[in-house]
Amino acid sequence: MRRLLPGFAMLGLAVTVAVAGESDRAAMTRDAVWRSIFARPKVPLSTPENSHRVELGRALFADSRLSGDGTRACASCHNPARGFTDGLKTAMGRDGSVLQRNTPGLYNLAWSSLFFTDGRVASLEEQSRVPITTANEMGGDFATIVTRLKSDPPLAETFAVAFPATPEISEQTIVAALSAFERTLVSQGSRFDHWVDGDDAALTAQERDGFGLFVGKAGCAGCHGGWRFTDDGFRDIGLPGDDPGRSAIVGGAPALRQFKTPGLRELEHTAPYMHDGSLKTLRDVVDHYAGGFVKRPSVDSNLVRDLVLTEAEKEALIAFLKTLSSAQ
Repeated sequence: MRRLLPGFAMLGLAVTVAVAGESDRAAMTRDAVWRSIFARPKVPLSTPENSHRVELGRALFADSRLSGDGTRACASCHNPARGFTDGLKTAMGRDGSVLQRNTPGLYNLAWSSLFFTDGRVASLEEQSRVPITTANEMGGDFATIVTRLKSDPPLAETFAVAFPATPEISEQTIVAALSAFERTLVSQGSRFDHWVDGDDAALTAQERDGFGLFVGKAGCAGCHGGWRFTDDGFRDIGLPGDDPGRSAIVGGAPALRQFKTPGLRELEHTAPYMHDGSLKTLRDVVDHYAGGFVKRPSVDSNLVRDLVLTEAEKEALIAFLKTLSSAQ
């Protein structure tokens, strides 16, 4: 029998190697599937924007003449250095008051079909009109804005180049230029994208563990799927508060405090989080989903009930989420 042991040992080693090989192949297959799901589109925009129109929109985005008293621009609240947010819990009104909701980021909106956290408008053109004309945001009116801009001859010439078919400065050409610029605000590649492109070394072991939790146990990918990490749906995620959200909008579900699922790109630069800015850090966000949300009947079915994460798992999930931000 002793003479047979080496043979059995070799057989056992062969079986172990075979099992390990199957495991490696399975892992490679899983990675290929996830890489395909989270891959960026090869062509960013289906319709390339007119470059003159984009540059005009960029200038208008920073132009305080679009506000009523000439003291605010779109960029006043949507700061490029902060992922086009303002870093405040909720936005600040012109009169110094605190507004109800957090300033949302503007990345990757070219692929959205409903805008604002409650989905109240269906185009970027209409979205741009809302803050410009809302009294306690920019407080402007387009008749005055058009008059101001027409008094600037070089700007009028820029409009004519950007809109050769309709060269007049008007409400329509202003919002068209702004929306053209906003459609080009696409988040840049991150380390996660390098991993998606096949670089296994782009993520650390901890970050890969976090991704495994994201698409597995924690259930994050149920809402935050695709390369933008959002399905553009509206959900109640169990936040406290009495903001009615989408239920106050035509087409929203009555009595459900639903808000748009945000994309997670550049989220390291867009704190605080949630529609009300109530969660200051990514740790707060993870704690919210790991047993911290209000368990009411309307909470979305995609949320994992009674999710328990160890300290190591929380740190891994946060480490992964940080790989979705590019250097700024």
